[in-house]
Amino acid sequence: MSTQKVEIFDTTLRDGEQVPGCKLNTAQKLKIAARLDEMGVDVIEAGFPVSSPGDFKSVSEISKLVKNSAVCGLTRAVKKDIEVAAEALKHANKPRIHTGIGTSDSHIKYKFNATREEIIERGATAVAYARKFVDDVEFYAEDAGRSDNEFLAKVCTEMVKAGATVLNIPDTTGYCLPEEYGRKIKYLKDNVPGIENVTISCHCHNDLGLATANAIAGVMNGARQIECTINGIGERAGNTALEEVVMILRQHPTLDLNTLIDPKFLYDTSTMVSREMGMLVQPNKAIVGANAFAHSSGIHQDGVIKNRETYEIIDPAHVGVTESAIVLTARSGRAALAYKCKKVGYELTKLELDKVYTEFLNYADDKKEVLDDDIHEIMELSRKKNIAIA
Repeated sequence: MSTQKVEIFDTTLRDGEQVPGCKLNTAQKLKIAARLDEMGVDVIEAGFPVSSPGDFKSVSEISKLVKNSAVCGLTRAVKKDIEVAAEALKHANKPRIHTGIGTSDSHIKYKFNATREEIIERGATAVAYARKFVDDVEFYAEDAGRSDNEFLAKVCTEMVKAGATVLNIPDTTGYCLPEEYGRKIKYLKDNVPGIENVTISCHCHNDLGLATANAIAGVMNGARQIECTINGIGERAGNTALEEVVMILRQHPTLDLNTLIDPKFLYDTSTMVSREMGMLVQPNKAIVGANAFAHSSGIHQDGVIKNRETYEIIDPAHVGVTESAIVLTARSGRAALAYKCKKVGYELTKLELDKVYTEFLNYADDKKEVLDDDIHEIMELSRKKNIAIA
């Protein structure tokens, strides 16, 4: 396993919970936090303490519960926010305050009605104040994806001086292309004095479907933390998906990067978060979707039956899925039919299979999917037509 560790910062309970209709109560948050801690997440962003009494309580209770992960509370670059976050985190074994401010010209002009110099001053003041309460302070440069790189480097330089331990470079609007985001991280690595003493973090959104690709581009160019959520849930089109980046790094050892996440928890945790938030996982979702290890094309089924690696680059057992699924449809071939028949108790000769396959196709044309119980019916129909079945 690689010695170059990429930390996993999970924000399911903060950014992920911002999805409309997905509000969690404290008990639900504690259940998910316990699982994140168990599976090896490095940092759990537990909430935004100043935003509501409920969020403050959740962050406080998670801080008491979590044993291994750092627990993080989000703030704006506002003293009151920081004070409230520090209070909520006082029971954490490893507390982190996550503070920051927008750095793109759009945010500076329209959101803050400020100058670049004022933004730097406000950010540095917030970081220095947060360091009075905790040793671990992460600074986020909101809308860094659309920020001028030269100015962003100046911001990061001052935040390092003020005491930031982590620099979060968010592609807040999901705008960047992977090559562009990677170049941004590299520019900061090359142009921020003292950056070798802090961790660069990727926080990417999925508005253009590039969140995971951008996060991987970020770590390939020197970032060593990825901010992500279970199932990729989050604002608008969502965030980088935890299960995707974890498995990408595991499946590509030449990157010389890895995480401490135990992948056997991925599928079950995905199911848990989906259930607790009431947000279904799309069937074709990478790694954890219902169809991620399902095969319905005859050519694919034949290949997987002969050797799983023909069409699967991940062993489903590694992510907590029992086995690959062979789904019988009108597109399935004889190999898949024979495989499924054997699973439910029918050993067919080649001649029998040829005859039953014709009956199967007639049956399958009327159904989207042929289930195990349907196989018994197909066999009974075959018997009535005097096809000998063992």
